[in-house]
Amino acid sequence: MIMMPVQGGPIACFLRLIRFSHTIFALPFALGALIVAANGWPSVRILLLVIVCMVLARTAAMLFNRLVDWSLDQRNPRTASRHLLISKLSALILLILSSAAFLLAASAINRLTFLLAPVALALIFFYSLTKRFTSATHFFLGLALAIAPIGAWIAQTGGINVAPLVLAAGIICWVAGFDLIYATQDYDFDRREGIQSLVVTLGIASSLRLARLLHLVTFLTLIGFGVLAKLGVVYYCSLPLIAAALVYEHKTEKRDIAGINRAFFQSNAFVSAVFLFAVCADRLL
Repeated sequence: MIMMPVQGGPIACFLRLIRFSHTIFALPFALGALIVAANGWPSVRILLLVIVCMVLARTAAMLFNRLVDWSLDQRNPRTASRHLLISKLSALILLILSSAAFLLAASAINRLTFLLAPVALALIFFYSLTKRFTSATHFFLGLALAIAPIGAWIAQTGGINVAPLVLAAGIICWVAGFDLIYATQDYDFDRREGIQSLVVTLGIASSLRLARLLHLVTFLTLIGFGVLAKLGVVYYCSLPLIAAALVYEHKTEKRDIAGINRAFFQSNAFVSAVFLFAVCADRLL
């Protein structure tokens, strides 16, 4: 296979490597949980620390994923150019730095975030290994993102309650659902390489039906979160928009790779953005 030269400077290449634009998926849920926990604006200090922790944790997780899948990505036509974006040694150094910075930032919030930060880091790293021994890897990816609102809630309150746990359950189902759709692109490669995936185990048609069910559960958990968090009319009025975005995502299942990728980003970015807007409108206006 002939590789095209990599375009862009080192920062652009790094951001492409870690898919920085996809930070928009989890960050709004963390900020929404933070605003609900604070019952309004959190302090500037807590807000900035939560954002820093989110970005650093995701950066570390993506770098770890790229390193453990380095040779695998080279064999997959969809990901074959990733190793050209940055050297393996540079990725390792950046992984160590981002992990250390995350632990430091978490320790500056409160005692519980300090104690749980290594656990959070271990969980988000663990996802990258799951495809080697379980077909439930999509749910572990969901768990990695679901940590975000729980961590934000703990950052604000120093404790935990049911509301962020329900939201986290919804995020697990949401992420697992859209990852199943995304994974259909790699069906032939995963089967050939012996990679554990529900798409390989169940087949494409059954996996897409499961994705629809998971997104239905996601919608129900968002209603449950609203009830537990005592959110108002604006929040509930936003839920049909989220439902429409999820339906749209499933309407794109049979598109080509470019179409799936475009719908994947647009739909999921819209879901998280609407959630944050609705929470802000309820708590801040």
